[in-house]
Amino acid sequence: MIGRREFIAGLGSAAAWPVLARAQQRERQRRVGMLFNTAESDRVRQAQLSTLVQRLKELNWDDGRNVRLDIRWAAGNADAAHKYAAELVALMPDVIVTDTSPLVAALQQSTSTVPIVFAGVIDPVGAGLVESLPRPGGNTTGFLAFEYATSAKWLGLLKEIAPGVMRAAVLRDSTIAAGIGQFAAIQAVAPIGVELSAIGIGPRDVGAIEDHVAALARDANSGLVVTASPFGANHPDVVTALAARYKLPAVYPFRYFVVTGGLISYGPDVLDQFQLAAGYVDRILKGEKPADLPVQSPTKFELVINLKTAKALGLTIPETLLATADEVIQ
Repeated sequence: MIGRREFIAGLGSAAAWPVLARAQQRERQRRVGMLFNTAESDRVRQAQLSTLVQRLKELNWDDGRNVRLDIRWAAGNADAAHKYAAELVALMPDVIVTDTSPLVAALQQSTSTVPIVFAGVIDPVGAGLVESLPRPGGNTTGFLAFEYATSAKWLGLLKEIAPGVMRAAVLRDSTIAAGIGQFAAIQAVAPIGVELSAIGIGPRDVGAIEDHVAALARDANSGLVVTASPFGANHPDVVTALAARYKLPAVYPFRYFVVTGGLISYGPDVLDQFQLAAGYVDRILKGEKPADLPVQSPTKFELVINLKTAKALGLTIPETLLATADEVIQ
């Protein structure tokens, strides 16, 4: 027979059950998938991943404690992208983080319900990935790499750093909408007297690019504008080495090209984008919907110049550019 004291103690324990259940629910492990366009060995993506994980930790999402990270690397391979997209969705994550339009498209083909947060995507509306920037709708939102107006500045930078350039080729991926859009933006601002052409390159055309660059270099006063693409993200050293070999001044969209020997870059701070993406992951894990989170444009841009490369090309960097550069690599 249960005494009065035991009965009251039992009531207290019963009253605590909902509290304990809620505490356990708050601490249950959530699942975050990550799909990246480069190889796992890529230092830039590893830095972005570290930034993302660190920011999640600051937001109280610790890998191994209350969140599990499932990471896949597509390495610019379309078949791998679709395979890993389906694989991640099958794990039933609470949210998936990704980069580039092809990876978002691959994920959307596998799920219309799992939230997707992207960083570094160009023109998601034009690519049909979201309905609009302020109201993305569906299960996808994130952060733009940049708007096409940024692409329009690259040709001006090329002429400023190498005034003798009269013929410029734009290296672009013509298989994706962003490649076509970036070229169109550059074409719209091409000054009189500069002959502009496009070099179409696919994400895996490593061997073909040298023929195009060699043909361009046969004409004096030529230069190169490298747009953002899966090929460039996976082979920045190939592009910069070819520009150096054929002594072509070239402008690039991201800092990592200049670190590997490129001449000059102007583009967004890619680490900042992944830090912001972590904020969206946090909000989704706490119950918000991707459809209600607007797609945001970058706010931090950086101009980076490689003086060693400029010297090798026989170029003198204008003082105005040096004064405004965010980083000068000696």
